[in-house]
Amino acid sequence: MQGLTVLVVHELVSFRESLCGMLQATPFRVVGEPADGWDAVQMAKELQPDLILLGLGLPKLHGLETARRLRTLAPQARLLFLSQESSPDLVREALSLGASGCIHKTNTSSDLLPAIEAVLRGEPFVSKSLEVSGRRDAPRRHEIQF
Repeated sequence: MQGLTVLVVHELVSFRESLCGMLQATPFRVVGEPADGWDAVQMAKELQPDLILLGLGLPKLHGLETARRLRTLAPQARLLFLSQESSPDLVREALSLGASGCIHKTNTSSDLLPAIEAVLRGEPFVSKSLEVSGRRDAPRRHEIQF
């Protein structure tokens, strides 16, 4: 894990600073701190980070749309969402876009490092307060009555 690069994307300066502070005691190197989706896409394209910590409520380009673009422009990067919302549908959508995990922002201090370790091992991570009940790939059945 030594020398892995991280892009920290969040609209609030104080939250970005907090995340970067948590990463200081790790072998990860923060290579950029964009505050909006457009800048995140451009920086990721240029820097090709190993991991992208991504907020959902980004200005200029919402976090979910940013993730869609990042999958194409930085396909090797692992995406780890940070969400204030706890909607199971939002978590499912984030994971369906190729995110490796989702952290509830209230659990950031306890979940950030375990989440990073899990996603870098190729394992999904979802904060317990965001757990999606049932399988992500559960089949759907629609009945039509005539």
